[in-house]
Amino acid sequence: QAQLVESGGGLAQAGGSLRLSCAASGLTLRPYVLAWFRQAPGREREFVAASSRGGGGTDYDDSVKGRFTFSRDNARNTMYLQLNSLKEEDTAVYYCAASSYVWSSRRDVAAYGYWGQGTQVTVSS
Repeated sequence: QAQLVESGGGLAQAGGSLRLSCAASGLTLRPYVLAWFRQAPGREREFVAASSRGGGGTDYDDSVKGRFTFSRDNARNTMYLQLNSLKEEDTAVYYCAASSYVWSSRRDVAAYGYWGQGTQVTVSS
């Protein structure tokens, strides 16, 4: 059974850093478009960052560009999201996801068939 398991969330101060990990089992990540989404209380799940199949390209939402970095380790079957210069508005549950759809659908929640359970990131001032 395919599973994505996140880790690395927690509490950080504004301006601080966290690193999220998402390990896959029962699923080889290499041929998939991979992404991170987040959902704050009372808000819809929103796109954060994505990596193309094999990792040749990345895309970031403007709100995190220059602060967050997506990486993937195909050998470890794991993806990561490095969160730097954190802001209070980054507080949310972060989800990793995998999609078999084309790259043009990378920001669409509905394009992702595999999801992690979510990890809480809380940023305090």
